[in-house]
Amino acid sequence: MNTRTAIATAIAALALIATYGCAVTRGQETVGAYVDDTAITTAIKGRYVDNKDVDATSIRVETLNGTVMLSGFAKNATERSTAESIAWKVNGVKAVKNEIAVRP
Repeated sequence: MNTRTAIATAIAALALIATYGCAVTRGQETVGAYVDDTAITTAIKGRYVDNKDVDATSIRVETLNGTVMLSGFAKNATERSTAESIAWKVNGVKAVKNEIAVRP
C-alpha cells in the first residue's frame, strides 16, 4: 500500500508541475505576469464597452508583460486615438502599440 501511495503522490506532484508550466504562456516569466496582463486586457476592454466613442467589437486588445497591442479597425482617426488614450490610462500599462487601421 505504501508503494501505491508513493506512486500516486509522485504522479500528483508531476501533474501540478506540468499544470503550473501551462499557465505561463506567450513568453511571460511568471504566472503573476500572466494574471496582470489578463487584468489589463480585461480593464481596457471594459472601458471600451463603457465608452460610446469606441466600438469595442472592432478593436482587439492583447497584453504581454504590460505592453498592450491594439489592432482592428476604427471608423476614424478620433476613434483610433481615443482607443489608445483609454489603454494608456489603465494601471499597469507600460507601453501601447497602436496598430488600429482607419477604414476609409
